[in-house]
This record gives sequence, C-alpha cells and structure tokens, in this order.
Amino acid sequence: IEDLCFDCPTIAKPRNVSGNLIETATNKEIMENIDIEKITINEIDQLQKIGRQTFYETFSESNTEENMERYLENGFSADKIKTELNNENAELYFAKIDEKIIGYLKLNFGQSQTELKDDKALEIERIYVLKKKKKKKVGQILYDKAIEIAKHKKALCLVRSLGRKSESNKFLQKKWFRRV
Repeated sequence: IEDLCFDCPTIAKPRNVSGNLIETATNKEIMENIDIEKITINEIDQLQKIGRQTFYETFSESNTEENMERYLENGFSADKIKTELNNENAELYFAKIDEKIIGYLKLNFGQSQTELKDDKALEIERIYVLKKKKKKKVGQILYDKAIEIAKHKKALCLVRSLGRKSESNKFLQKKWFRRV
C-alpha cells in the first residue's frame, strides 16, 4: 500500500503538483447547493446504501461479481459501520443535494489511520461520490471539508492510503497529493 501525502506546509493554501494555488470548490460557482453533514449512528442504513452503491460503481469493472458481493456484504455490514461511527478517532460525512445523499467522506485520526497512525496527521480513508454526480464538484467539496477539519484539529499532514487504483486516487493525486 502506498500513501499519498499532502505537502504539510500547504494545508492552508492547497497547491497542485506544479506549485500553483488551487482554487477550492467553495470559491467556484456550483450549480447545485451541496450540503455536508456529519453522519450519526442513526444513519447506518443510509451509509450502507451509499457505501455499497458508490463502491460498486467504482470497483465492479475490475472485480468478479463474487468478490464484489462478498466485499459489499462484509465491508458495509451494519456492525462494521456501527463500529466506524462509534470510533472517536474517525468522522464520516454525507454530501447531500436537497436532502438526497450523493456521496460521503471518511476521515481517520491517530491510531485509527490505516497506515501512518500519526497524531499530527489526518487520513482521508474514503471519498466516494455517485457516478452521476461526479461532475458536480462533490469530491472537491468533500476534500475541502477534510482541509477544514485538518486545520481545526491542527493537523500537520493530510494522508490518503492507496490500496487499489481508483478514480478517487487519480482525483487526489492530480490535484493535491504526492507519492511518499
């Protein structure tokens, strides 16, 4: 597993790999009003649904149907999601348009991080968006939320673990992250 690490000094002013300032989605005109809301323990079913759907849309072409079914059942079980939501070192957020869930973000801190386990870092474990909403800047807005939380928690580094090739990895690496 590789990590993509956001250059620590640039958390306040995101830059792309060529060093140019990145215009954040909150500074761009957005066609629809996208709300970001922290996920509560009472929203397990909704998280299961969006998690399974976005994971399937992202990885089904590169997996067998049997592997997908197994992962969707285990990776998004009610018990696993409940554990994630009860973890004090993790936060999950829905992206919504008109109260309809269109994506989600999962952040990890300290020992809940999958690789680094650094108290001065914040890890983006997941940014998933419905395929039909990918051109709406939803990923950018979820990323902006991660930056906001990193600043609030005084994180020095923002990390994204890479377990497999995906559009989200390309999205993050293209805009803000470098391989470490």
